[in-house]
Amino acid sequence: MDRVEIIVIGAGVIGLAVARELAQRGREVVIVEAAGAIGTGISSRNSEVIHAGLYYPTGSLKARLCVRGKALLYDYCAARGIAHRRCGKLVVATRPVDLPRLEQIAASGAANGLDDLRLLGQAETLALEPALQAAGALLSPSSGIVDSHGLMTALLADAEHAGATLALNSPLTGGARDGDGWRLRVGADFKLGARCVVNAAGLFAARVAAALGTPAPSLRFARGHYFSLAGRAPFSRLIYPLPVDGGLGVHLTLDLGGQARFGPDVQWLADTDPVSLDYAVNPALAPAFEAEVRGYWPSLPPGALQPAYSGIRPKLSGPGEAAADFSIDCRMPGLVQLFGIESPGLTASLALAEEVAARL
Repeated sequence: MDRVEIIVIGAGVIGLAVARELAQRGREVVIVEAAGAIGTGISSRNSEVIHAGLYYPTGSLKARLCVRGKALLYDYCAARGIAHRRCGKLVVATRPVDLPRLEQIAASGAANGLDDLRLLGQAETLALEPALQAAGALLSPSSGIVDSHGLMTALLADAEHAGATLALNSPLTGGARDGDGWRLRVGADFKLGARCVVNAAGLFAARVAAALGTPAPSLRFARGHYFSLAGRAPFSRLIYPLPVDGGLGVHLTLDLGGQARFGPDVQWLADTDPVSLDYAVNPALAPAFEAEVRGYWPSLPPGALQPAYSGIRPKLSGPGEAAADFSIDCRMPGLVQLFGIESPGLTASLALAEEVAARL
């Protein structure tokens, strides 16, 4: 049986960031990925937004790692030439009665260490984005967008340059404690030993935990659909409504080419089998999306939204429950398991990697 120091399970943005961090610290790392390419799961089906850290409870892992991760991510993108833009974001209150909620979000962001937030009145908001319908807004200048695939390519290159190895088409199918380490089965019968294991399998994290014979929290899956805009949007910033149960509302994001897309909505799924998930976007959802968008952009042209893609989040809380924090589970010796790594996981990826490395 081959033996290595650390095995990282999952080659999404989190697994790759963790592998890079560990390899650059001189650790021997092998990444095993069930799919035939990196980043085919959650990492390739999101808004590609760099979050500022507005919404998360002060002191939570989400708050701390998002704020730290944002700074690390901007520096890393600049150093490695990864396409990104600090375009800023407006969180919009469409009615005067909702303005106190903006104040609450601003206070939360300030408590999390953000010192650049600005509450805007109606005139200031419309001066920045004249096409909006808004009674006021919260401006987050440090929010932005990033090429997530370019980021993952760079993380893998850095990890491999530091000595890490990637094995694709290598699903974890079993495992158990073995002395002071772990004995894993990869694929049908390949045996691999490791002193430490990191479970960064995203939607498959609970299944990996079961394969290792370790406990895992109950996950809820929430699908979010995205629609793209035919034509150009009259906005230069990200536009977010006030948050809703389970998400941040149907917001407008821009890709690096300036194309607008809207989403995600929140559709709770009864099925939590990651193998059988359906990512199709039903065109019949377009009218509901149009209605949501017209709440802050009344002049959205009829029929301008086209189905784009969907993503699925592994959540540790269900409908009507307070949003759960990230879970970094270190109960078993030599094992770090990451559960419920949804938004802002992309933003927090480099900070999460530091956190995992510190716990191994």
